[in-house]
Parts: sequence; C-alpha cells; structure tokens
Amino acid sequence: MSDPGLRIGEAARQTGLTAASIRYYEQEGLLPAPPRSGSSYRIYGEADLHRLRFIRLCRAMDMSLGEVRTLLGLDLKDKADCRAARQTLDEHLAHVRQRLSELRALERNLRSLRDRCDGSSDQCHIIEALHRQADLTPADALRGA
Repeated sequence: MSDPGLRIGEAARQTGLTAASIRYYEQEGLLPAPPRSGSSYRIYGEADLHRLRFIRLCRAMDMSLGEVRTLLGLDLKDKADCRAARQTLDEHLAHVRQRLSELRALERNLRSLRDRCDGSSDQCHIIEALHRQADLTPADALRGA
C-alpha cells in the first residue's frame, strides 16, 4: 500500500514551518499545489517536505523569495546552473556584506547614544539626543520604521 502523504499540520511539524508559511510558499509558486484528499485536505509527499526544508534553510540564510525561487529552479548536474547558483550566492553575499556594514554603523550610533548618559544626571541625555535626532532626520529616511 502506498504512503497516503501528510496533511498540512503534520507537514508543518516535520519541516519546522507553520501551516500559514506552507500555504504562502504555495501561493508564491515556490511549492507546487499539492493534490487534495477526498475531503479537500492538501496532501504532501516526501518531495514536498524536502522542498519545504530547502526553502526554510534558504530563508534562514536571509535569502529573498526570488533567490530561493532561482535556486529551486536549478538542476544539480548542469554546469550552467552551477554558475547561476554561484552568481545567486555572490549577489546574496554582497547584500549580506552591505547589511553588516549598516548594522556596524547602527551599533556605533547606539553605543554613542548610550555613552551620553550614565543614569546619574537629572535629565536623560539619551532621550534628549533621540528627540534632537528625530527632528533632524528627513521623513523619507524613516520610511518603513
């Protein structure tokens, strides 16, 4: 008798994802729509579980959905695809390096703010500095905050 597959809750448990994430990856085309049971439950097989684990691993490495989509579309044995995978990772590394640079600048800024006040003054120079910086920061620099 063949394996009937897993419903979404069990697939979520076995992959470390949430059911909502699985449905989202399906909606985004990263996971093919699975077959449905007679009672309309999604049914996932081993290949689906592997693909979901692959997606989870790539996302844990902060890859975008586009990068994951690219990697999923590549063939393990094709040299051109190997070059494409390397290029995808090189581009992702550049993004990670840029983000690290931004995070180091943020760390310096936070340290500078923290060093403004040791808690012994009558008023908090950290809060003063934040208020001053808020008024000097252009509105477009705060978008998404």
